[in-house]
Amino acid sequence: MDMRRVRYAVAMSLDGYLAGPKGETDWISIDPEVDFGSLLRQFDTLLAGRVTFEAMAQAGRTSMAGMRTVVFSRTLKAEDHPDVTLVSNGHREFLMELKASAGKDIWLFGGGSLFRSLAEAGLVDTVEVSVIPVLLGGGVPLSPGIASRMELSLTGHRIYRTGRLTLEYAVLPRRE
Repeated sequence: MDMRRVRYAVAMSLDGYLAGPKGETDWISIDPEVDFGSLLRQFDTLLAGRVTFEAMAQAGRTSMAGMRTVVFSRTLKAEDHPDVTLVSNGHREFLMELKASAGKDIWLFGGGSLFRSLAEAGLVDTVEVSVIPVLLGGGVPLSPGIASRMELSLTGHRIYRTGRLTLEYAVLPRRE
């Protein structure tokens, strides 16, 4: 059986930010050329860190149809969020079991800090970035403070009429 992939699929400004200085994402436009339905059908699990999850909760959307939501947090309490799976420790073991279980790919949804920790643990399989043609000048970076270089290999790309660019990379094994 093939392992499920953890795919870091995010929108990013041209200058490398996932959100603006105040966490704003209003600059991420819906592009009519992008088949979001097809993209969403590739996943059955969504991973989020606490900050991303709290933004989702504030927007009133803590889940997506047909997807299990898993939140990595040491501070949130399961009884306050019965509709999600909270993981407070044992992140690596939990994710390895999840990857080995039957199902679709796993969407690492936003959260540069969560991406950093999972990538450093060797648990991210792809980095898929939709580059939005806007410069924010500051905000939440794509990969805050990655401790070591991650080698990537381009596996796909698409340029849209709106100027959006989608880049898909496989994460290469680390060289010792």
